[in-house]
Amino acid sequence: MIGKAEILPKGDNPRFIVTNLPRDGWGKAAQAARFEPAALYENSYCARGDMENRIKEQQMDLFADRTSTHWMASNQLRLWFSAFAHLIMSTLQAEVLTGTELAAASIGQIRLRLFKIAARLTASVRRIHIELCSAYPLQSLFNLVHRRLAALPTTALNS
Repeated sequence: MIGKAEILPKGDNPRFIVTNLPRDGWGKAAQAARFEPAALYENSYCARGDMENRIKEQQMDLFADRTSTHWMASNQLRLWFSAFAHLIMSTLQAEVLTGTELAAASIGQIRLRLFKIAARLTASVRRIHIELCSAYPLQSLFNLVHRRLAALPTTALNS
């Protein structure tokens, strides 16, 4: 059993992991470090909590919870769209937003601050012209993201 006790401003925060994993691994010295209490807590327990956050992000920020039709195929298609959007957004965060103010932001914050901006679209036969609002506060970040996306090799976009 591994225990962690924290006292936070809002109150006590005890955490416990009960496991039957051997402390020294399965006889291999390289695996023994994986089963140390600190490593189990940080790599297994905290990773599980982070995965729950990713699931909540997909449900709340990318609308994966909207499976309200009577047909399974349409609900499945909505979940595929949501999963694909999550893949695009997490790749954008890992590849393009590194070193920016949105590098550690949630997917909902990226969507809200980077994509939900006012724009005027003018379509003609040959082109689509997009005019962004001149009062948009993150213009420099938007331009940086655009430049980084344009500089990505096409193999990265196809994989």
